[in-house]
Amino acid sequence: MYFNKTNIKSINNNLNKNEADYTLFILVSLLIIISIIFSYSLTIYTVEYFGYNQFHFFIRQSLVGIVSILLMWFLSQRDPDKTVEKIGMTFFIIFFLLMIAMPFLPASLVTASGGANRWIRLPGFSLSPVEFFKIGFIYFLSWSFHRKVIYQPKKLGLVDEVLLLAPYFLTFFVVVFIIAFLQKDLGQVVLLGVILVVLLIFANRSFKIFLALGIIALVGLVGLIVAAPHRIQRIHSWWAMVQDGILSVLPSWAEPYLRIDELPEPYQVSHSLNAIHNGGFFGQGIALGDIKVGFLSEVHTDFVLAGITEEIGLVGLFIICTLIFSIVWRIFKISRRVENPIYHLFTLGIALMIIIAFLINSYGISGMIPIKGIAVPFLSYGGSSMLAMAVSVGLVLSISRVVKEEDVKKKVKNI
Repeated sequence: MYFNKTNIKSINNNLNKNEADYTLFILVSLLIIISIIFSYSLTIYTVEYFGYNQFHFFIRQSLVGIVSILLMWFLSQRDPDKTVEKIGMTFFIIFFLLMIAMPFLPASLVTASGGANRWIRLPGFSLSPVEFFKIGFIYFLSWSFHRKVIYQPKKLGLVDEVLLLAPYFLTFFVVVFIIAFLQKDLGQVVLLGVILVVLLIFANRSFKIFLALGIIALVGLVGLIVAAPHRIQRIHSWWAMVQDGILSVLPSWAEPYLRIDELPEPYQVSHSLNAIHNGGFFGQGIALGDIKVGFLSEVHTDFVLAGITEEIGLVGLFIICTLIFSIVWRIFKISRRVENPIYHLFTLGIALMIIIAFLINSYGISGMIPIKGIAVPFLSYGGSSMLAMAVSVGLVLSISRVVKEEDVKKKVKNI
């Protein structure tokens, strides 16, 4: 009897603490610190070219990194029932409206990239609404699926299932129009599309709806590529680089139809591969990379993994990959253990957002797929991406406190 009372007292003490998953917090903080270090190491050419102070990017990334870590800590201490819904729906509505308004804002208030307005200029920094909208979009799907989709019978007719999911398809098509056409950012559309499909799988929908979605997505993707000449050029450039390997396994009669002779290999990807090759196993040393000196212009943003690999080698890249996958695994673990279905889908969506962005970027810089311009979570230079990721992980940390509370309650019940 004394043993049971002691255990109950200990469990009740743990129940009152409701600590967040601080291992997840530490893992993310380590990546942010690595990002700050390489914001100095990889930008030597950029600061010289633009005449910036040598600590320009380091100071800015340090400030954003410190704010991000503090923001994660602050959100990790909040009650998720009072925080997650407010932040999720606020982000969904406000940043959705901002993305709609951006094409109509004056040039003095926006920063263009690729012929489209993607950043809003604010005093001291620029804000990318799509980075924060992704969090709101994931919460909107999680909240709405819980209310209208999860508990519907799985064996609905195709027409009934399409009608059930029609509001989400319509919302996604509007998002596609805003992000792919107005902002010309197909990579973010692909990321959000994959998240939508995976969340539908966990929302207990039937196979036939995924078959229909796959056909629609394939047709839509081809349409988006054909509608934009720069995407066709990017596909041609990527194919020119990988065609030899692919054509070697195809029948010989296909080569005359598929081979492209007049296009060179993609400039950025070629130097990205050179940087990875130069790094070898142990790298050339921090701040000693060569390819970053004028050859790889986006080395601290889109090609940060290539720059890091040149300086700390494949061993360093393996450590970074281990950190990323450990973060995703811990979020999946939280998602699996939480009982609230909205939190379950939301944390699952956040984990997918991190790992899909990482894979799209890493596959792109290695030439396996065309470059999409997706930032590496927690590593690429940029305030919007870093802060948005910090908010998303902070909300997951807040939810992890509920998971621990539920575990403790189960232990009390079993004694």
